[in-house]
Formats: sequence, structure tokens, C-alpha cells
Amino acid sequence: MKVSDILRVKGGTLFTADPQESLMHATQVMSEKDLGSLVVIDHGDVVGMLTFREVIQAIVKNGGSIGTTVVRSAMDDAPLICTPDTELDEVRRMMLERHARYMPVMSKGMLMGVISFYDVAKTVVDSQNFENKMLKAYIRDWPSEAGAKEEQPPSL
Repeated sequence: MKVSDILRVKGGTLFTADPQESLMHATQVMSEKDLGSLVVIDHGDVVGMLTFREVIQAIVKNGGSIGTTVVRSAMDDAPLICTPDTELDEVRRMMLERHARYMPVMSKGMLMGVISFYDVAKTVVDSQNFENKMLKAYIRDWPSEAGAKEEQPPSL
């Protein structure tokens, strides 16, 4: 299974932030839209990721307030990035190694979407549930031993 399979189901709505905008404004957008992350875009290029982890770290660093902090000073400026063709197993490995919960998806320099650890986990569980359902249906329709003998052609 590939990242493109997740994006197909998830849809294409993207929320971004500018590196020079206030962190307060970015967190308000995240709160209003119930988002865990914003992709930070500067002049059409992905330059970072802002997640609640970075927001909390900035608040702690500033003694408990956001103050006049801008997105650029709080964002992760080296986010993990994948492509639509990246295999899900590779994405899981990457996310686990870096403790990343969100990953921008890029194709030929263009932002295609963002996948979350939740998206990956849900896809894996849904896939396993479907596979289990198919296996149970197959086992339920398994021919009995007596029925299998009756279906064999008669010997000459």
C-alpha cells in the first residue's frame, strides 16, 4: 500500500502557514480547524512543519506565553517528507524513528497533502479488517471433505 492510497481517501484540503506570521495566529487556525499541524510555505516552497509539539516547546521557551514569536522561530525546519509512491511500511518506519506525527507529501516540488500517524494507523487497521473478513468468508465457504470427494471425476 502507498501514500497515494491514503491521500485518495483523505481528500485534498490543505492548511498552511507563512514563516513570518505570528505563532498566535497559526495556533488559532490550528485550534479553529482542529488541526494538529500546518505546513509552512515560503515563496511556494515547503520550508517547515508546525505541530502542537513545536507550539508547546515555544511556549515553554518563552516562559509560558507565545508573545511575539513568529512561526519561523518555532517550526521544524527539517520535516520528514514523502512522495505519493512511498510505501506505507517505509512511512511507518520513518515516523517511528523520528517520533513524527505528521508528514508532508510532495511530488515534483508540489505539496500534495499531509498524512498523519493516525491516517497511517487507520489505513493499516482497515486493511487488516478487510483481509480478516475475506479470510473468514473463504474459510466459511471451504468445501467439506465429503463434498470434495464427490466432486472428483469418476475413475475409469
